[in-house]
Amino acid sequence: MHPDPAFRPKDDDLAALLVREIGFAAIFAGTPDGPRAAHAPVVLGADNRTLQFHLSRGNGLTKHLDGAAALVVVQGPDAYVSANWYAAADQVPTWNYVAVEMEGVARKLDREALVAQLDTLSETHEARSGIDPPWTRAKMSPAIFGKLADAITGFELTITAWRPTIKLSQNKPADERTRVIDALKAQGHGALAHLMDQLAGRGERR
Repeated sequence: MHPDPAFRPKDDDLAALLVREIGFAAIFAGTPDGPRAAHAPVVLGADNRTLQFHLSRGNGLTKHLDGAAALVVVQGPDAYVSANWYAAADQVPTWNYVAVEMEGVARKLDREALVAQLDTLSETHEARSGIDPPWTRAKMSPAIFGKLADAITGFELTITAWRPTIKLSQNKPADERTRVIDALKAQGHGALAHLMDQLAGRGERR
């Protein structure tokens, strides 16, 4: 988390919105073999208090994660910001980025909850893909689906702390932010530029 409070969103729902929209995270935890990271799609609970994911049984984290403290990080777009883009003198380059950290304790899910998580994931992302009809596991042989489900383990993180960083030049005057947005668009960083526009619309500027 960036220590500057200017980069902490004032909108309490923004971090959760980003987690849902991005939908993919890095999971970090300690193991007897040292710290390990895993990468997985995630499902944020409706109350923003739980986060579900699943890992391969062979993943280095899987056998150590049940009951363990974990840190989950969802990262959004990022880009280098050149000091040349500012009109004001005596500026330095920086990096704009979006990251949401969630801390908590993970627990292993039973088979029913794991299957429900998989159904939620496919339903959510098939709807976004616009494919009609959407894919569902009903299109699979139950035996094959069962074999594949046996190869993964589901987890749920009870979130005890949210630490979002939305570093999008909020500490700069509006005219400088506009210059950065235009430069990022020219560099091909449309998603980050769009977020900067959206953030200004939410009143997230200092």
